[in-house]
Amino acid sequence: MSPIKNFISASSETFPGILLCCATLLALIVANTGFNGLYNDFFNQPMIFGKSLQFAINDGLMAIFFLLIGLEVKREMVTGHLRSFKKAMLPLLAAAGGAIVPAVIYASINWGDAEALKGWAVPTATDIAFALGIMMILGSRIPNSLKVCLVTIAVIDDLFAVIIIAFFYTADISFVALLFAALGLGLAILMNIRNVTNIALYLLVGIFVWGCVLKSGIHPTLAGVALGLIMPIKIKDKHGEAPAVKLEHLLHPWVSFLILPIFAFANAGVSFAGISLGAFMHPITLGIMLGLFFGKQIGIMLATFAACSLKLAHLPSRSTWPQYYGMALLTGIGFTMSLFIGNLAFTSGDQAIEVKLGVLGGSLLSAVAGILLLLSSTQKEKISA
Repeated sequence: MSPIKNFISASSETFPGILLCCATLLALIVANTGFNGLYNDFFNQPMIFGKSLQFAINDGLMAIFFLLIGLEVKREMVTGHLRSFKKAMLPLLAAAGGAIVPAVIYASINWGDAEALKGWAVPTATDIAFALGIMMILGSRIPNSLKVCLVTIAVIDDLFAVIIIAFFYTADISFVALLFAALGLGLAILMNIRNVTNIALYLLVGIFVWGCVLKSGIHPTLAGVALGLIMPIKIKDKHGEAPAVKLEHLLHPWVSFLILPIFAFANAGVSFAGISLGAFMHPITLGIMLGLFFGKQIGIMLATFAACSLKLAHLPSRSTWPQYYGMALLTGIGFTMSLFIGNLAFTSGDQAIEVKLGVLGGSLLSAVAGILLLLSSTQKEKISA
């Protein structure tokens, strides 16, 4: 069984999606009650070194999430569905289509507004925990190959997000701090070459690199991705485990059950006081919502149809076009990754609310439509059988 199938077969994969839903609902409830002021003060008041709890979550805890992304990408490149060009073709093209079309839709709606155009990347992301959680809830009626395809597309999506953050959401760069970060990563590479398997040593280097990247002006979460890609995966420790695989297994429950729900609770709270239905027609909100709901499905389906027509790829085994379309709809659940990019793109309170409304609206539409189509398509399969 491949690593990605092991990842999916774990029964606990259903719960993270449910937990994220609960964290989101709780944030919305708190933000729309008398606790709204307390909610905002709690996350924004200065704490250690003058930094807020919001900073600790978005720049600190999320670096661990991005470390997990780096580890997953490396595993897929070495032993998984990205290890061969032929296997990677379908998810790679689908992910590319699912990133380009949402960005085009957003940009076309916000064209002429330079400030609003900063959010073009918000609808390009997919929340793997939410999307996969829904598929797992639907159970065995969904072919496992389709779940594998969803995870692979989401992993590539995350890689695209990392590249976007690095190139488009980076402030003025301090090259001295960046040099020290490069030296730290060089040390980690040397440790890998010298067959060092002590995970704690890599994490210590990672903390140093995180601090340097923070000072450099580049978003510090990228330090997590870099460390994940450097971690050794082919050499084994004395227990016969590869450090990268071992660390991935250690981090996965913490990220799924703690870090992502905390991030969702800290960032999803939006007060609807004074907000009318007209607020959803704001160009930023509308661009994100339509980008996630229409852009994702159109981009993925067009890219997949073209790849299959040209015989560059084929649908996942035992899956049908309606089922694949349902999966494509679920990739429109951007949520945590979209909110994260939105936080980088916009700093003003009004724009932050517009981003949250767009992400929540687009993700909800995608989830409902995806569930209905998957239920309908699997029911038809049973009847025809």
